[in-house]
Amino acid sequence: MPLFQYKAADAQGGALEGEMEARTAEIVAEHLQGQGFLPILIEEAAASRGGGLLGGFGRSRISQDDIAMMTREIATLLRAGLPLDRALEIVINLASNDEVAEILSEVRQDVRGGASLHAALSAQTGVFSRFYLNMIRAGEAGGALGAVMARLTDFMERAKDLRETVKTALIYPTILILVAVISVVVLLIFVVPQFTQMFEESGKALPLPTQIVVATGEFMQAWWWALAAGGFLLYVLFRRQLADPDSRYRWDERFLALPLVGDLVAKVEMARFSRTLGTLLDNGVSLLGALSIVKETVGNSVMAERLDEVSAALRAGKGLGVTLMEAEVFPRLGVHMVMVGEETGRLSEMLIQVADVFDREVQAAVKRTLGLLEPALILGLGLVIGAIIMSILVAMLSVNQLAV
Repeated sequence: MPLFQYKAADAQGGALEGEMEARTAEIVAEHLQGQGFLPILIEEAAASRGGGLLGGFGRSRISQDDIAMMTREIATLLRAGLPLDRALEIVINLASNDEVAEILSEVRQDVRGGASLHAALSAQTGVFSRFYLNMIRAGEAGGALGAVMARLTDFMERAKDLRETVKTALIYPTILILVAVISVVVLLIFVVPQFTQMFEESGKALPLPTQIVVATGEFMQAWWWALAAGGFLLYVLFRRQLADPDSRYRWDERFLALPLVGDLVAKVEMARFSRTLGTLLDNGVSLLGALSIVKETVGNSVMAERLDEVSAALRAGKGLGVTLMEAEVFPRLGVHMVMVGEETGRLSEMLIQVADVFDREVQAAVKRTLGLLEPALILGLGLVIGAIIMSILVAMLSVNQLAV
């Protein structure tokens, strides 16, 4: 743990100098303020600064499932009346892996040193999201940390259910596509060449479909490595494009414009946007502050950019529902429900209802999409394999006729 040197002053103007081990300078500052001192200078001691061959490597991130479980356990203990320090100690002993135990141990040490839970969690760089940390801050400020952490757990579980719904829906189409590709490759590389010599010995010109199939099989036999390398390069190029903000924006724009996929993406993002915003508002975060946090949770860059326009319009005095409607990328049903929430003064409650509605809409949209996609994939697979087999059969019939 880093060692910080500090200088501070008390209310009478007296000076204080010393050293303290802590995760960040913010924790040292909070500790000094809690003791009634005004921090003047806080800097990391030279001996504790990072160095060496492994100094640039950080810890691996723990999973969202680990964070959700940890949050639920702490919330349960706090609502049972245990102090935070004791709750952290129990959860450390119950930790599912060493990584979680190590992080919680550092958090408990910071809390014992006088830091708030928000500051202690913030010191774990790259582990907890901005949304999570702001919820913790709101819970501490309102004196309802246990209740807020329970809501956090519910939010994370619902978000996980939404992700799992989409992932599960993609399993079967992915398997179908892999089966189709493998079937075609086996036919072209291993089956078709078995008939090639017979066709060549017949001395008769093959039908055009058979010539195409044979040529394709020969090409794949000779250049399979080039096809594999090309596929890998396309994958790398696509990943790099998604990493570039401008290219990612164009791709997200295309996804939103697709007939079925675009509707599904919009509903997924609306559910995520509504639940995150409603949860933040329900815990005392201002609307503009909540929108800046929500923007980081929205996966589609087009919709995230529109939220900047929404924030600017809110500062100009417009309502949330009107600005969302003007953005023209959010589902109209959800926007109208937001307007109703504003009119009735129950915006945070209505946003949670919007999230519930669109969670169900996503499940229905996934079923509809699969209902169209699965038969299309099966039909396409059958047509491709059937075309290859028919081209071989037509050539065999022509050879047999020649022999007669």
